[in-house]
Amino acid sequence: MATINDERLDALIEAEGSAYRSRHARSAATYAGADHLFGRVPMTWMNKWPGGFPLSFSTAEGASITCVDGHRFGDFALGDTGAMAGHSPAAVVEAIRVRTAEQGGITTMLTTDDAEWVGAELARRIGLEQWSFTLSATDANRFALRIARLVTGRPKVLCCSYGYHGSVDETFVVLDAQGTKRSRPGNVAPAVDPTTTTEVVEFNDLVGLERALAGRDVAVVIMEPAMTNIGIVLPASGYLEAVRRLCDLTGTLLLIDETHTFSLGEGGATKRWGLEPDLVTIGKSIGGGVPCGAYGLRAELAEAVFAAAARGADLVDVGGVGGTLAGNALSLAAMRATLGEVLTAPAFEAMEALADRFTAQVQGHLERTGAPFSITQLGARAEYRFCTPAPTSGGEAAQGDHPRLTEAVHLYLCNRGLLLTPFHNMALMCPATTVEQVDLHGEVFGAFLDEVLS
Repeated sequence: MATINDERLDALIEAEGSAYRSRHARSAATYAGADHLFGRVPMTWMNKWPGGFPLSFSTAEGASITCVDGHRFGDFALGDTGAMAGHSPAAVVEAIRVRTAEQGGITTMLTTDDAEWVGAELARRIGLEQWSFTLSATDANRFALRIARLVTGRPKVLCCSYGYHGSVDETFVVLDAQGTKRSRPGNVAPAVDPTTTTEVVEFNDLVGLERALAGRDVAVVIMEPAMTNIGIVLPASGYLEAVRRLCDLTGTLLLIDETHTFSLGEGGATKRWGLEPDLVTIGKSIGGGVPCGAYGLRAELAEAVFAAAARGADLVDVGGVGGTLAGNALSLAAMRATLGEVLTAPAFEAMEALADRFTAQVQGHLERTGAPFSITQLGARAEYRFCTPAPTSGGEAAQGDHPRLTEAVHLYLCNRGLLLTPFHNMALMCPATTVEQVDLHGEVFGAFLDEVLS
């Protein structure tokens, strides 16, 4: 097996960092001049991009971005899933034009025909009968957790260590090396210690899950059906079915977050893998880039929620569920166009075929070089991890993190016209992704391995 050559790696980072800075003088100037932006960026996570400053872009179309310095990139980041439909797909652009220029009323706190259409389409795709809309998956998860506690009368939630559900306070809990739950490192000033609100287990650990649910004080298990934010961690055979059984045995609700696993097809993992959750949350991609989110409930659960509301729970004003801009006319028009015309079943088939090609090329280079790395695919999404074998839990994935290699590969790809998601090494295909972009990645990734291995 090949090993990482640390001297080559250090030299490569220095050379690629220098090339990045020289190629992107205007982006550097934009960053340096952003005196009134907190962190010099519109949103602080943009500082995760490598090179000392993020690119500033001028145009984006389909699966390509052009930066202010005139360099064009094949975009596999796609807004960390927010642009799964591609940048400005024609159907969404037209829906926005009609809504704003012809119909007016971007946000009114009134309903439109699009709302029922989108709700019915999500019900068809995912199977849950009742839907409500938000402005993000974070909001959808936050509201869904409240609903679960309301219906069950139980105080706690349970998440998977190193799982991700936006910026929901209760889910920033992990297991440390000793197996003790703790607030996730870097968690910013939580209002309360999240270990008091949350139980946490490793993904794929049924023994730990059974033990955590035994006290019957957990209202809901919130989980991605495959972990996606610390590399892709796939469920073991029979794991998700066993989670459902354990929830049923203990009277615990099951919430599936499909925000990233929607890459598995038109109904996400829920449809493809035949899952039976009580609640589903989703965001980002279903609006074609327009901020949106949604949560769905089984019909019986929805009835229980309204029964609780009849006893005094406020679902329409100050109860902490909802938002003035949620379900606005513009986001609903964008969701209808995205689901109806862009992220369709045939589109997902083509996207997954490209991901198959991407994965095969990476795997071929790993085998050719003997690199101690792994790649995992989730429908139209693929991600390599600088460890082998592929992790089976969030804890294993965290231990296998290699920040220097991650920095190096992102710089190397960027300097050759390719972008990956800056948080990790995720590549997502959209309907506009091309074979040429995939093949370029394969060529450049192979060259990168030759640079850093010995």
